[in-house]
Amino acid sequence: MSEAPIVILGSGLAGTAVARELRKLDAAVPVLLVTADDGDFYSKPNLSNALAQKRTPAQLVTTPREALAAQLKIEIRPRIRVARIDVAAHRLEADVGVIGYRKLVLAVGAQPIRLPIEGDGAADVLSVNHLADYAAFRQKLEGRARVALLGAGLIGCEFANDLAGAGYSVDVFDVAPQPLGRLLPVSAAAFFRRGLEAVGVRFHLGASVERIDRTDAGYALIDAAGARTEVDLVMSAVGLRPETALPVMAGLTANRGIVVDATLATSDTDIYAVGDCAEVQGLVLPFVLPIMQQARALAKTLAGTPTQVAYPAMPVVVKTPACPTVVCPPPAGLGGAWRETQDAAGARAVFEDAAGKPLGFALLGGAMPEKQALASVMPAWL
Repeated sequence: MSEAPIVILGSGLAGTAVARELRKLDAAVPVLLVTADDGDFYSKPNLSNALAQKRTPAQLVTTPREALAAQLKIEIRPRIRVARIDVAAHRLEADVGVIGYRKLVLAVGAQPIRLPIEGDGAADVLSVNHLADYAAFRQKLEGRARVALLGAGLIGCEFANDLAGAGYSVDVFDVAPQPLGRLLPVSAAAFFRRGLEAVGVRFHLGASVERIDRTDAGYALIDAAGARTEVDLVMSAVGLRPETALPVMAGLTANRGIVVDATLATSDTDIYAVGDCAEVQGLVLPFVLPIMQQARALAKTLAGTPTQVAYPAMPVVVKTPACPTVVCPPPAGLGGAWRETQDAAGARAVFEDAAGKPLGFALLGGAMPEKQALASVMPAWL
């Protein structure tokens, strides 16, 4: 298969980053990027803060497909649906025919989780996972004033802040007792909540939405306690599930995501996985910094130097101008406790082990300038 290209399946941040990093190391190896999308490059994190900035879906595209292909000297084949990976023959079976590969990089991302909700309006709930989803969301927003968001995690809170900043009435529902429940300790989460409430976001926490019914004006959400909230549009941001259907069908090992080792190799030595779909030594980290670390390591491996991915401290910036926030989660499995302090201007939380060594942090509002100093003493993730 030496004449076949390295094929990257997926044109999001992960797939494009692998192509960029590989080109820095090898200017000649043939690279084919196959995608079900248009192949234009945009930054997916920007989808959750474009409204208040008055950026249209078209303005979010930073590099059109043709320009990206020319820039990286790769071939990009858009709007292709792959039905099967034939691992023995080293080929993809797609709606356009057979595509051979030398090495295959799976950068197929993740799909939105859909909650099991009753009611004739449940099927109308929108999710925003790609630029096309966002374009449809923007179109649906026209003439609307009231939006409900399911999920008070990072993406839900970013969209809530963005919608409120653009003048919409926003209600956020979550079964958790606080926003950013997986990232912030209790007092910091309360500070964060107050910041978003100050710009008009209404939180319904500890609330499970059980029904969404259509009304003449829009939708009625009914929670487990029977409370009714009427809105014009409903969006779900309860999380993503790594896309594993195609690799599982091919016999590759998957758990939460596609299982890979520290070199991003799957259970087939000629197939790799990167980004939101990859479970790297038990971790699925759907954030920009770990994806970039994966892309750099994988590019070296594909260029002939097997390289294990290493994760330094990776602060996550939450794009909520109403309460600027950065979180550096402690590495999984390490014991310790949060030490929290705050005043009217900001909140600071440091996760420490029994000896007082800092392992993670969260900074909100006026505490944000401490980010660089704290990040410099954080332990590596992997």
